[in-house]
Amino acid sequence: MKLVKRLLLFAGATGLAMTLTTAAAQDSWPDRSVKIISPYGAGGPNDISARVLADRLSTEFGQTFVVENKTGAGTIVANNFVAKADPDGYTILYAAAPFSTLEALHGSLSYDPKKDLKAVAMVATVPLFLIVNANSPYKTVDELIKHGKSDSDGLTIGSPGHGSLPHLAAELFLRDAGTKGIVVHYKGDVAAYTDLVAGRVDATLTAITAALPHIQAGKLRVLGVASDTTSGIYPDARPLKDQGLPNVVAAGWYGFMVPSGTPDDIVQRLDDEVGQALDDPSIKKRLVDLGMDIRPGTSAQFAQFIQSEMDKWGDVIKHANLKAK
Repeated sequence: MKLVKRLLLFAGATGLAMTLTTAAAQDSWPDRSVKIISPYGAGGPNDISARVLADRLSTEFGQTFVVENKTGAGTIVANNFVAKADPDGYTILYAAAPFSTLEALHGSLSYDPKKDLKAVAMVATVPLFLIVNANSPYKTVDELIKHGKSDSDGLTIGSPGHGSLPHLAAELFLRDAGTKGIVVHYKGDVAAYTDLVAGRVDATLTAITAALPHIQAGKLRVLGVASDTTSGIYPDARPLKDQGLPNVVAAGWYGFMVPSGTPDDIVQRLDDEVGQALDDPSIKKRLVDLGMDIRPGTSAQFAQFIQSEMDKWGDVIKHANLKAK
C-alpha cells in the first residue's frame, strides 16, 4: 500500500512538473527563431507578403521570424510539412487558397486539412476579375454571356492552371451564367493574358496584377470583379453578383495556420500581433501594392472562412467532375 501511495505521489508530482514546464515554455515563447513556411517560390505575392509580415513579427516578438519556401504539388508539400511539425509555435504555415480545394480535387491527402492544422489569423484576399480583350464586342457581362449562349462552342475562358482557383471560378461562372464553354489552361497568369490580348480566348477570370499594364495600355477591358463589394485594387469594377451572377464570388486568400496541437495562448498571441500588423498603414500599402485586399480575421473567423471555402469549392469540383492532374 505504501508503495502504491509513493507511486501515486510521484506520478502527481511528475504531471505537475510537466504542466509547469509546458506553461513556462508557452510563457517564454518565442525564445528562438520561428519558421514561416511559404508554399510558393520566392518573389511572388505569397512569398513577399509573408516576408513583410515576418519582419513585423520579428520586431514585435524580439525573435527572428524567417520565411522558408517549400514548393510543390499545388501547396501540398508545405501544408504537409507544417501539419507534421511539432505543435510548439515554431513552425507556421502561410496558407493560400488551394488549401481549401485540395482534398476535393485529390480525394485524399497525406494530412487531414480539417484536423491536422489550426487557423491562426487571416491576412488578405486576392480578388478575381473578369477581363476581356478591349477590341472585343463585349462591353458588359451580359453581352459576354449572350455570346456564350448563342455560339455553338460557347465561351473560352483562360486560367493559370488546371485546378487553380481561377479555373474553379471560371467553372462557377459558366454554371451560374447558364452558358456552355471551356476553360483553357496556361502555365500562369502571364501566358493567359498574352493569349487574351492576342484574341485567342474570350475572357479570363483571375488576379488583376499581371493584367494592369495591358489594361492601362487600352488592350484589355475589365467587366467586373468576383467579390462581395468593389475592390480597392481596381474600384471601377462592379461585383459580378450585382450583374446577374449572385453566386460568382471568388478570391485567392492568405493566412497563418499552425499544427493543430499548438497551445491556444500561442495562437492568440500570434492572432493579436498579426491583427495589429494589418492596422499599420505602411504594411497595408505594401500588401495592396501586391494586389491584395486586407481582410484581417480572428482564429475563429478564419476557421469558419476556410470551412465555407471547402464547402463551396467542393460543390463546384463535384459538379464539374474535376480531378487533380
